[in-house]
Amino acid sequence: MKRTVPAAKPASIAAVTAIYQEVDQRPIERACTRLTECCQFKRTGKVPFLTRGEAIVAARAWRATGRTHLPDQTDGSCPMLDPLGRCRIYAARPFGCRTHFCPAAGGPYPRREVIDLIRRLEDVDRQLGGDGAHPLPFAIRRELSA
Repeated sequence: MKRTVPAAKPASIAAVTAIYQEVDQRPIERACTRLTECCQFKRTGKVPFLTRGEAIVAARAWRATGRTHLPDQTDGSCPMLDPLGRCRIYAARPFGCRTHFCPAAGGPYPRREVIDLIRRLEDVDRQLGGDGAHPLPFAIRRELSA
């Protein structure tokens, strides 16, 4: 079943991108070295949840790599990783991937430091007719099939 996207899609994509830029500019110590330990969902037991706006941005970036569907990852890793373990959409990675729990990168952002941005992502979700955040693989697959 195809899902409809309201006409606000370009504005919503711009809003999500602005939120990502803003979180990247926050004065919170980060040192992501792209070890991709946090991308091993089965090993960590943690999967980023994406709002509809984030899923649209991620699906758009995924399509820009020339792909139209996510592979099934039998090893429990993020389906966005290439065979060498690098994120194929790093520049467009979701909010949860930017504020992740990875100890090597500095651990999770304190929620109080980013709650304003989370609320803005939720606002975009509502504008797009979203139904809240969903696990990364599900959220992106749903938008790729829209």
